[in-house]
Amino acid sequence: MRDVARAAGVSQAAISYAFSRPEKLSAPQRERILQIADELGYAGPHSVGRTLRTGQVGALGLMVTDSLPYAFDDPATAALLRGIAEVGEVSETALTLLPCPLESERLTRNSGVLLRGLVDGFLAYALPEGHPAVETVLRRRLPVVVIDGPNPGGLPWVGIEDREAARSAAAHLLALGHRSVGVLVDRLVPDGCSGPVAPARQRAARDRVMRERLAGYAAAFRAAGLPWEEVTVIEAGGFHEAASLAAAGALLETGPLTAVLAGTDVLALAAMRTAGSRGLRVPEDLSVIGFDDLPGAAGAQLTTVRQPLVEKGRRATQLLLDVIAGAEPEEILLPTELVVRATTARPGHG
Repeated sequence: MRDVARAAGVSQAAISYAFSRPEKLSAPQRERILQIADELGYAGPHSVGRTLRTGQVGALGLMVTDSLPYAFDDPATAALLRGIAEVGEVSETALTLLPCPLESERLTRNSGVLLRGLVDGFLAYALPEGHPAVETVLRRRLPVVVIDGPNPGGLPWVGIEDREAARSAAAHLLALGHRSVGVLVDRLVPDGCSGPVAPARQRAARDRVMRERLAGYAAAFRAAGLPWEEVTVIEAGGFHEAASLAAAGALLETGPLTAVLAGTDVLALAAMRTAGSRGLRVPEDLSVIGFDDLPGAAGAQLTTVRQPLVEKGRRATQLLLDVIAGAEPEEILLPTELVVRATTARPGHG
């Protein structure tokens, strides 16, 4: 840096600005500095030295409960990642994906990626209630923004009104006249169990999103004077396609239904596929409604609840960067919208 500063006739601070804060210099001055630096073989301030000076590494950690391949395979998570990446690219901030499997003993000991990872803060995405990873990262005293998951208290949080959005989806089906309705959820408790969900398991749900959506469905049924306790709820026990298809098959085997309330679009599309394989027409024989409005929903003409997944990633990332810079924590609620397409109709209309 001293050599480049001497050759360019500027201060060492100007050299640092040329690489890290270009807005501090005029465009011609920065271009001249970078040209001289290139001629002298200087690639910029050393990352370790910069970290020691500033106390920041320029990276954020995204905590996910399941495996890393899931983060790329699940359409909702992929959309969230896109929003995170957009803000990270603009702010020149790196993203580290941190798998947080519940069965890992390292999460509760002084080892593992959560304690070793070089990041300036964490995005905790949809971690189940009581997940040890949250306690682990809080011990590092670094900023944490919770996305969709339960807030252990006072942390900045980004999400939607899952309960109200789900209530609107159920109310739509009930207003059409459906009374034989089945429900699909992906996972209530991360214990690998699947199949019919008893009321006690609904109450014990640790996944905040699915717990809130079930509560919204129940509120719509009760407001219509219908007993929620008699509604069949099937849990997939996971997020992959095979689990979704198995859950949809199990639901359709429980008896004649006129509609399916699916907690995600992935489950809704699995229900449509399963219905088609059994000779059922959607919506003539079976109405289906999802949640998320993933890219494939419009092509399938799926009625669903739209939530801004990409924007959720953007807002959460910017909030974390703001908190790292010293801003006060806040809770951000993003809007949802019921999008009515062609997979819902009055029962027996065809």
